[in-house]
Amino acid sequence: MFQRALRSFGLHRRRNVLLSPLAGKVIPLSEVGDPTFASGSLGEGVAIIPTGSKVVAPSDAKVKAIFPTGHAVALHTNEGLDVLIHVGLDTYKLEGRHFKVHAAVGDTVKKGDVLIEFDREAIRKEGYDVTAPILICNAVEFSSIKGSVGDTVSELEKLITARER
Repeated sequence: MFQRALRSFGLHRRRNVLLSPLAGKVIPLSEVGDPTFASGSLGEGVAIIPTGSKVVAPSDAKVKAIFPTGHAVALHTNEGLDVLIHVGLDTYKLEGRHFKVHAAVGDTVKKGDVLIEFDREAIRKEGYDVTAPILICNAVEFSSIKGSVGDTVSELEKLITARER
C-alpha cells in the first residue's frame, strides 16, 4: 500500500537505462537527415554518429528482428524496452554490402554481444550517411525518455533513461 501511495505522487518510478550499442557522438533525433526518424514517428530516442564499426547488445535481450541486409536490429530488453538500432540512412539500398550480421531472430543475447559489424568508411564512400538512430519503440509506456545528447559515448556507456509511468 505504501508503494502505491509513493507512485501516486510520482515517487519510486522505475528508471530503465539503455546503454549505448555503438561508440560515437550523440545527437538529437531531430537532427537526423531522414524525416521518418527525425519526426519520432518510429519511436523516441537519439542518434549516434558512429566512430566504431560494430553494434553490440546494449542489454541482455531477445532479438525480435534483424534485417537481412544487416543494417538494423530490433531487440526486446530484459528491462522491457523495445529498441530499434538502425545503422545509417537508406543503407538498406546497399543490400547487405559492408555489413556482417552476428545474430538471428529469436536469439537471446547478452550485454556486449556483437550483433552487427559494418564498414563505416565503405558505407560513406558509397554516399550514405552512417548516422545511427537508436529508438525506444514502446516509448508510450514511459513518462519520459531522455538521451545523452551532445556527449561522445563508448559502447555500453549510459545513453538513454526511460522513466516508467
